[in-house]
Amino acid sequence: MPTVRLVLLLPAGVAMLAGLDAALTLLGLTAPVPSERLADVHGPLMVLGFVGTLVALERAVALAPATAGERARPWAWAAPALLGAGALLLVAPLPLAAGRVCLVAGSAVLVALYRAAWRRRADDAIAVQGLGALATVGAATLWAADVPVPHLAPWLVTFLVLTVVGERLELMRIAPVPAAAGRGVVAGACALVAGAALALVWPAVGSAVLGAALVGLVVLLARFDVARRTVRGTGLPRFMAVAMLGSFTWLAVAGGLWMVGGPTTSGPRYDALLHAVFLGFVMSMVMAHAPVILPAVLRRPLPYRPVMYVPLTLLHVTLLLRVLGDARDAAVVVQVAGVGNVVAVLTFVVVAVTSVLLGPPARPGARADRTPARSDAAAGALEVVA
Repeated sequence: MPTVRLVLLLPAGVAMLAGLDAALTLLGLTAPVPSERLADVHGPLMVLGFVGTLVALERAVALAPATAGERARPWAWAAPALLGAGALLLVAPLPLAAGRVCLVAGSAVLVALYRAAWRRRADDAIAVQGLGALATVGAATLWAADVPVPHLAPWLVTFLVLTVVGERLELMRIAPVPAAAGRGVVAGACALVAGAALALVWPAVGSAVLGAALVGLVVLLARFDVARRTVRGTGLPRFMAVAMLGSFTWLAVAGGLWMVGGPTTSGPRYDALLHAVFLGFVMSMVMAHAPVILPAVLRRPLPYRPVMYVPLTLLHVTLLLRVLGDARDAAVVVQVAGVGNVVAVLTFVVVAVTSVLLGPPARPGARADRTPARSDAAAGALEVVA
């Protein structure tokens, strides 16, 4: 089974590399594989092909039978398989329609996965993530109908944000949290979906709703997420918390840009808004959760190492530089920062692969082990919480 999961994960890796290649082209730079086609499909490739495949694979793994009496769901693997196939077809020199059809079908199966998860455990967190999955269907269907990517961007953002926020809502319940917080997150999720729909027919109103929903969700996350406590820990729990708190900041930036600036489909503000969400919020979350999610999916440990702070810091610093460059309409600054964004993502991949190959760090000597043993156990508990 781990081999099957790895095969299903590989298209996500291809989509990520192709998307980073396209990012260089869109910055007006020379890419390793120059391709106008990749530049045209950059958004759907990264969101639906890369992130979508990862999310679908994680959800399919989570729906494996929990008890001997629970029936298996072999159809669950169709979601990552179709989304991954869609990504590969977008990269291949074949009609775009083939890839688009696979993305629509994979998105539909992803919704079915959340329906199955709801039947197993009906709660607010699953509902929020399910709304995010519905947004993938909306985005994939609109794109298949030739709606330009900038106009379906709110749907892509809704999928990304609600998937992450739903998972964070799940973890909020580990510590005592008022029921009103869960209801607030659900309300914010509904507002985000409504804003995405309104943006298609009434862009000014839709953008205002989208911005307000994002800011409202950030306020709730900043107030109740366990990262506020685990950031005072050490090791992996602290790394995850730092990455998550940074991601909340970038989501607030994106919400503010929509609220204050209104609808945007091109130019520096469009670049700043989308990358605040995809790089600042989503990629930071991917870095935060990789040491926990990948072992659960591939059954191979990804040990935490302090060097993981290097790509995380590089990501946030270069993204800040990029947004400032957008604000000043400084093309050269944006290009330099954009290259830094690509290097940050690739550096994290190298660090993660190296950490997997090296295995867990060597434990200290027996004498030094006595006192830290309790703190290691506490860190393990915090790791689950974070």
